[in-house]
Amino acid sequence: MITIKPFRAWRPEPQQAARVACVPYDVINAEEARSLAGGLPESFLHVIRPEINFTESIDEHADEVYAAGAEKLKEMCSSGLLIQEAEPALYVYRLVWKGRSQTGLFTCVSVADYDADLILKHELTRPDKEDDRTRHIREQQAHAEPVMLSCHETDEITALLAAAESAEPLFDFTAPDGVQHTIWKQPAAGELYRAFSALPALYVADGHHRCKSASRLVEHMRETNPNHTGEEEYNFFPAVIFPKNQMEILPYNRVIHKADAAAFEHFRSEMKLKPTDNPVPGKKGDVCVYYRGSWYTFTLPQPGAADPVSLLDAARLQQFVFEPYFGIGNPRTDANISFIGGIRGTAELEKLVDSGKAALGFSVYPTGMQELMDVSDAGLLMPPKSTWFEPKLRSGLLVHLF
Repeated sequence: MITIKPFRAWRPEPQQAARVACVPYDVINAEEARSLAGGLPESFLHVIRPEINFTESIDEHADEVYAAGAEKLKEMCSSGLLIQEAEPALYVYRLVWKGRSQTGLFTCVSVADYDADLILKHELTRPDKEDDRTRHIREQQAHAEPVMLSCHETDEITALLAAAESAEPLFDFTAPDGVQHTIWKQPAAGELYRAFSALPALYVADGHHRCKSASRLVEHMRETNPNHTGEEEYNFFPAVIFPKNQMEILPYNRVIHKADAAAFEHFRSEMKLKPTDNPVPGKKGDVCVYYRGSWYTFTLPQPGAADPVSLLDAARLQQFVFEPYFGIGNPRTDANISFIGGIRGTAELEKLVDSGKAALGFSVYPTGMQELMDVSDAGLLMPPKSTWFEPKLRSGLLVHLF
């Protein structure tokens, strides 16, 4: 069974929550972060993207940048902008976006569970990004942002989460991007704690690098803390656990930057492309492609293997289209392919192709949550950029200092 750990969160006062809370560090670049934090000294972006307080020429991995993030977090706590809960607690967190809501449990989970594959992964992490987030955690002595996890739903968990929403919330605000964020404080011990503690496994949805960085921090502390017991606060990191039926994955579309006309004609003929007015695939296995102002649709062949990765549309697209027709051997490293988050829609594909920045745009059917879990259960890894989760959790609402 997994470990659920209530924690004494550092949080803003409710009236300050909307000004403090910010998008996660990895969905914006430094320029966008500067713009979002402009005129908002309370913004948590000053903690998670501290390079915004330096000139644009600064190396975001410079020692003084990490020190500035740690100092800002310390200042937010000492000034009273963030206050610490008197007792450990759990929280229920609901996101509402475009008429759809998802509700999960905000808690701390165990690095030991992550290392033992009770918290299952589905993608590779990059060492440079691990280094960056691990350094932030060490400097700040905090896990500043939660990761997004998922679990199999049960009737009991569904009912308990719904019941929590009937109480008066701790936070309730709508962010500038239109997402409503509502959080209810819950007792540390009780039915929610018991129900989630009975789960056999969790699945990383969004935040693989934060999970791995939390694990690397424990390795460091085990080596440097002679009194390490495994029960210290740094052995646990914050997460919001959403039941599978609460979550939605958006498409992760693709563009190919260079492709000659002959390659496209070969691809169009053999894959039997048909003109279409609808740029959004209607079912798994269908793909829409944009080329020279027109949309086409085709169906991916079935793979010879039946493992959960080979059955993914992203894997089939690589196997049957990108490599044989356009020479893309490794989508992780090939500069001729880029990935476009589904939140940008198919209009972004048209824009890139029409501007000449791309030759082809591929609109793909989104990966399903059950597919993600099947890959994770098999101990396999998805192709790069197979999932895009929306809406995103806000950072700075419940912070875990240790």
